[in-house]
Amino acid sequence: MKTILSIIALALSLNFINAQEIKNGQSITVTINKISNNNGNVLLSLHTKDTFMKGKGIQTIKSNIVDGKITATFTNVTPGTYAILALHDANGNNTMDYEANGMPKESYGASNNSMSFGPPEFDSAKFDVTHEDIDMTIIF
Repeated sequence: MKTILSIIALALSLNFINAQEIKNGQSITVTINKISNNNGNVLLSLHTKDTFMKGKGIQTIKSNIVDGKITATFTNVTPGTYAILALHDANGNNTMDYEANGMPKESYGASNNSMSFGPPEFDSAKFDVTHEDIDMTIIF
């Protein structure tokens, strides 16, 4: 009987340890509503100040658009200061396309919905991740 109880206790403790290993940080769930159409995907990237507007973020997600909406989750995000950039990649070429005058052809947005004339800025889009999961909405 002691052997069976020991095996059960060991199995439960291994499950607990595995559960702790899976979650090494917080989750950031992003919702974008009212996307102009279902063409292509939405590309989302999580950035630190060092990576913001300088290419690939520390995590990226490509999300399919369903009925003009996406919901995507960044996982295992360690505490720190971050910003999110989002792009409706309507033609599926994985990059932002521009008009001849330099204006974007595709919709985009940033965390805190801090859009002004010109490209997004980290200081306007930044937010802090502490020890709680985050839900946010980005508007295009």
